Amino acid sequence: MTEQTVIDIAGKAIMVAMKIAAPALISTLIVGLLVSIVQAATQINEQTLTFIPKIIILSLTLALAGPWILQTMMNFTIEIINTIPAVTR
Repeated sequence: MTEQTVIDIAGKAIMVAMKIAAPALISTLIVGLLVSIVQAATQINEQTLTFIPKIIILSLTLALAGPWILQTMMNFTIEIINTIPAVTR
């Protein structure tokens, strides 16, 4: 196993992690921004008000993107397992 192989695998792992986290993070970020704008406009400074919409949108996002996330993780795992014989030479 060369250093380049380790770097390639680590780079692919980081990219897969970013792809998997992106839907949840982006949707939660957008909802948090919208709630903050509403709070600023109405001057309601309730800290717990942001949690409920974020939890709801996060649950919906994970329910909708769950199969894609699972497929992405499975493809990466299969790719890593298939490269084991080439790496051990």
